[in-house]
Amino acid sequence: MPDDQKLLTVPDLRAKKSAGEKLVVLTCYDALFARLLDGVVDILLVGDSLNQVVAGHPTTLNATLDQMIYHAAAVRRGASRSLVFVDLPFLTYQVSISQAIRNAGRVLQETGAHGVKLEGGRPMADTVRALVERGIPVMGHLGLTPQSVHALGGYRVQGRDPAAAGRLLADAKALEEAGACSIVLELLPAELASRISQALTVPTIGIGAGPGCDGQVLVLHDMLGLNDQFNPKFLKRFGELGDAVRTAVRSFAGEVRDGRYPGAEHSF
Repeated sequence: MPDDQKLLTVPDLRAKKSAGEKLVVLTCYDALFARLLDGVVDILLVGDSLNQVVAGHPTTLNATLDQMIYHAAAVRRGASRSLVFVDLPFLTYQVSISQAIRNAGRVLQETGAHGVKLEGGRPMADTVRALVERGIPVMGHLGLTPQSVHALGGYRVQGRDPAAAGRLLADAKALEEAGACSIVLELLPAELASRISQALTVPTIGIGAGPGCDGQVLVLHDMLGLNDQFNPKFLKRFGELGDAVRTAVRSFAGEVRDGRYPGAEHSF
């Protein structure tokens, strides 16, 4: 998306799929990175992955709504052209539809974000429908759903057998019928993800789901090479910023210890 292009809108997502234009999505957790990504990336996803990437927890399960709102508000302040979607954390939308409406509404009201993302298929369709009917755009999420990692038996590819594949296709269609504007497909066989994408009119956004999806998402810190402890098969690093950071910090430390910094040019 060119830097001078107007703000992408939620209805544009379906139009981009119809036109065969791939969607570019990255996670984002702060205003500084939002300014760097704004207008280049179609959607900035304030994922509950921040609970792992930023806060250092082993899963997303104890992310809080206040935590998500804090980071989403920061991202929105840095973004004026990219859409901003926010993950609803675990147990902020599953208990009841009224709870989901209240919490999703709070996210949009307090952050200025354009929509929310939630995990789950057919059991969440009524919730998705209720949110959409109240003017809250919803992005779905199927396949490996991190909030269900324990029930799924860990971080593993989903939908390998025909029965599971059929359930995922039915889930995707249910989310579309409920009004979801897009669906993340995570850790699915490429053939299945492609089949789901072709069956829908709303775009799919893949992560570890092959090239047949209508867009791709990665965790920003992973694709920049800032997180060298995470090396899944689907990840391609487009930078090695972790090495660059270490080099810069060593240079700073060396100059401070040697008395070379600050020099006269950095003093008043």
